[in-house]
Amino acid sequence: MKCLKRRLAAGLFAAATTLGLGATAQAQAPIPLRVAGNFSQNTKHVDGVERPFFAGLSAAANTPLAVTYNPLDVLGIQAADSLRLLRSGAFDVMSVQIGMVARDDPFFEGLDLIGVSTTVPELRRAVESYREAFDQRLQQRFGTRVMTLWPFGPQIIYCNAPITSVRDLRGLKVRSFTPTMSALLQHLGATPVTLQFSEVYPALQRGVASCAITSATSGNTGNWPEVTSHILPLGLSGAVQGHFMTMAAWRRFSPEQQTAMTREFRRMEDAMWNIATNSNGDALSCSTGGPCTEHKPFRNTLVAVNDADAALVREAVSAVILPSWRDTCNRVWAQCTQTWNGTVGAARGFTIN
Repeated sequence: MKCLKRRLAAGLFAAATTLGLGATAQAQAPIPLRVAGNFSQNTKHVDGVERPFFAGLSAAANTPLAVTYNPLDVLGIQAADSLRLLRSGAFDVMSVQIGMVARDDPFFEGLDLIGVSTTVPELRRAVESYREAFDQRLQQRFGTRVMTLWPFGPQIIYCNAPITSVRDLRGLKVRSFTPTMSALLQHLGATPVTLQFSEVYPALQRGVASCAITSATSGNTGNWPEVTSHILPLGLSGAVQGHFMTMAAWRRFSPEQQTAMTREFRRMEDAMWNIATNSNGDALSCSTGGPCTEHKPFRNTLVAVNDADAALVREAVSAVILPSWRDTCNRVWAQCTQTWNGTVGAARGFTIN
C-alpha cells in the first residue's frame, strides 16, 4: 500500500509538472499578428515608421509576437474593404483609410469632414474629441478597436493642366476618396473619380483624372509631380488614417500586454502626427522647385492660394458638406448629429442643424 501511495504521489507530481510546463510554454508561444499596412508608395510613413514599428513591436511591448506584415497594395486589397476584412478575421491589424471605409458607416467620416479642420492643430483637437465615440461605434459594428488615429496632413490639389484657382476645377475629373470630398467637388462643378492611392499615378498619367487630392508628403513620395504640372496648396482636410485591431486579436493579450500594446501604438501615432506637422512644408517646396532637404525635387508650378478660394470652401461646409453628411449618417444612425455636435462640432465651432 505504501509503495502504491508513493507511485500515485510521484505520478501526480509528474502530471502537475507536465501541465505547468505546458502552460508556461503556451504563455511564451508567439501570438500571431497578421498586419495589412499602408500603401507602399507612402514610403515616409511605411518604411520610415510603420514597417520598423511592427518589426520591433514584440521587443518594445515585451510581448511574444509572430508578426506577418505586408502593405495593402502588395496584398492586392482595396482600401474600401478594410473594415469588412477585419470583421471577417482575415487580418488582425489593418491600416485603414477612414474616408474610404466611410461607405460602410458614414459616422466614421465625421472625424474629418472636408473643410472643417484644415490645419494639423485643428484636426488633432477634432480627432481627440471624436476618438471615444468613434472607438465605441467601431467595436459595436465591426468587432474592431482603435489603436491609432493620425493624418497624412493637409490635403492639397495636384493637376496635370494649368489652374490658377479652385474654381478652375469646374469641368475636370478629380480624384476623390471620401463622400464629402466628392460632395465638395460636385459643388465646384468638378466630376469626382474615386481612386485609392495606388491607382492615382497611372490615372493622372493616362488622363483618367486631371487632378487629384492628397498631402504634400504623400504626393511627393508617390512621385505625383512626375505626372502633374500645378499644385494648389489649399488645405481641405487631413486624410485621417487609423490602425485598427480586431477584438479577437486584442483578447489574446493579457491586461499587462494590452497596456504595453496601447502604449506602443500611441508611440507610432505620435510619429505619424509628427510627419504631418513637420514634413509637408519641405515636401511642397521640393515638389515646386524650392529649397529641398528631405524629399524628391520636382518643378511643378506652385499656385497661390487666395482668400476667395478659402472662402468658397468655408461656404461649402455649411451649404453642402454638413447637410450632406447629416442626411447620410442619420439614416444609418439617428444619433449622428447629436454625437458630432457634442464632439467635433464643439471642438471646431460648428453646429449641424
